[in-house]
Amino acid sequence: VLDGAILVLCGVSGVQSQSITVDRQMRRYNVPRLAFINKLDRSGANPFRVIDQLREKLSHNAVAMQIPIGAEDKLQGVVDLMTMKAYTFSGDNGEIITEVPIPEDLMSLAKERRIMLLDALSVHSDELTELILDEKDIPLTLLKDVVREVTLKMEITPVFMGSAFKNKGVQLLLNAITDYLPSPYDVANWALDIDKDEERLQLSPDPAKPFVGYAFKLEEGRFGQLTYLRVYQGKVDKGKPIFNMSTKKKHNVGRLVRMHANEMTDITSAEAGDIVALFGIDCATGTTFTDGTMSVNMTSMHVPSPVIDIVIEAKNRDHLANLSKALNRFTKEDPTFRVKLDEESGQTVISGMGELHLDVYIERMRREYGVELTTGRPQVAYRETITQKANFNFTHKKQTGGSGQYARVAGFIEPNTEGNYEFIDAIVGGVIPREFIPSCDKGFQACLPNGALIGFPIINVKATINDGQTHPVDSSDIAFQLASRGGFREAYNKAGPQILEPIMKLEVSTPTEFHGTVLGQINQKRGMITGSSEEHAFTIITAEVPLSEMFGYATELRSLTQGKAEFSMEFEKYSPVPKSVSEELIKKFGANKRAES
Repeated sequence: VLDGAILVLCGVSGVQSQSITVDRQMRRYNVPRLAFINKLDRSGANPFRVIDQLREKLSHNAVAMQIPIGAEDKLQGVVDLMTMKAYTFSGDNGEIITEVPIPEDLMSLAKERRIMLLDALSVHSDELTELILDEKDIPLTLLKDVVREVTLKMEITPVFMGSAFKNKGVQLLLNAITDYLPSPYDVANWALDIDKDEERLQLSPDPAKPFVGYAFKLEEGRFGQLTYLRVYQGKVDKGKPIFNMSTKKKHNVGRLVRMHANEMTDITSAEAGDIVALFGIDCATGTTFTDGTMSVNMTSMHVPSPVIDIVIEAKNRDHLANLSKALNRFTKEDPTFRVKLDEESGQTVISGMGELHLDVYIERMRREYGVELTTGRPQVAYRETITQKANFNFTHKKQTGGSGQYARVAGFIEPNTEGNYEFIDAIVGGVIPREFIPSCDKGFQACLPNGALIGFPIINVKATINDGQTHPVDSSDIAFQLASRGGFREAYNKAGPQILEPIMKLEVSTPTEFHGTVLGQINQKRGMITGSSEEHAFTIITAEVPLSEMFGYATELRSLTQGKAEFSMEFEKYSPVPKSVSEELIKKFGANKRAES
């Protein structure tokens, strides 16, 4: 939802691991940025060393827009190289800004750095080059236009300086945001037209056009759920209706506020380009709102299936109400976080995209809701399937006092390459009456949640019935369901059942110096390397790795690479587990079953 950003760097430490991570995110989403070198009032601060690091470590075309007046605890202000004016900041909070002559001892450095600035800009402007060669005065408006143009194209990174703590240089940085970062008119935003099979549609930041907004963040405030909304097109007015594109529900905008850190100001309307917050709107993160005249979504969001489960339990029964509130809120905020109640054990199970993902939510429950949890070992979501065709011919017969039960079903099950489960009715001659065919389907489906090998869901199976027998009195819906269950179980053991494990697509971005170490670690985890490429002194390794081997990987990777590497992981596919792992899982499942009985 952001059109531009500021990359804040420490004047002493320079480019740190986290700077690399944030810069990578900005590149991924093509966000133009300014750089701000902060903490120049600290001992050992050197802004020019940080500019060199920006060039070397992050491959930025970094250009100083200012130089500091004074250093460390004697920092007074900055010299603006665009206007060749100096500014000092005084008062308790640096709020008194005074324009002063450039100090004599800084004049030669200021001239030298201005030449470097003009040199970097002249590459992108013929008009500027001619003025420099003819040694004519350069209009400030032309300079600003060139800086803005190349910043938006991400061809240079203008570097500003100061101390946020002392509020020195911050006002000039805010002016630079206005001058050089994009306005909503400079950025192309696209929506997907729901009525036209998600065809891309460019939005216009025009207040007169139909309203389109995007809820990108939820917060639990004192007055209920606070929904942060970016307005992409049109305007939103207090008291006017808006429509949730996910649920098609209509909401009236009750209270509309503009946020400034933790302070809020009530407003009556907001236009395209604004980021505002709404109270009393029930929605989830990633929801698109319109005024009802358009049917669009800002993103067609792919929500992958969770790959890891953890059993949680509140240590104190008094915390159950808060636990429920927390789980409710987090499932709204994050579509990849799921909660379910295990019907057999009665335990609460949370599911997510990885170990770290769930660790963060467990910590948030403790910190924000005061709920202390005990957690069970993470459980990988295994699956079972079959590898060959197997026939069944099963008769269910039960004769007790009163009417009995009778049904016979015959057919076969086979691997299904086109989907999870498919039922085929190949009955001819009415040997099983039409009304009992859905009962057979129900019976097969009832077997799918719990496989015979390790009790996990069965996938990729096609069940076909081609024969059967009925009794004029004793056949019933339940009889055919039970017969189908028996037939499925009979065939399942003959169909070469096997266990499948989730394979994750792993992408590790590491400094090139740690390339070999990271590759070795992935190989140890039964990983298969699928690609490797270099980008800005970083190596990006892609691999397919079993999820069961990835517990604790975040900590391992940090220690292997001095905290400089990062990884992302998403579900790729299910693949058969190796024989040794399969035997171990079956043995464990058998032992647990015996212990329960």
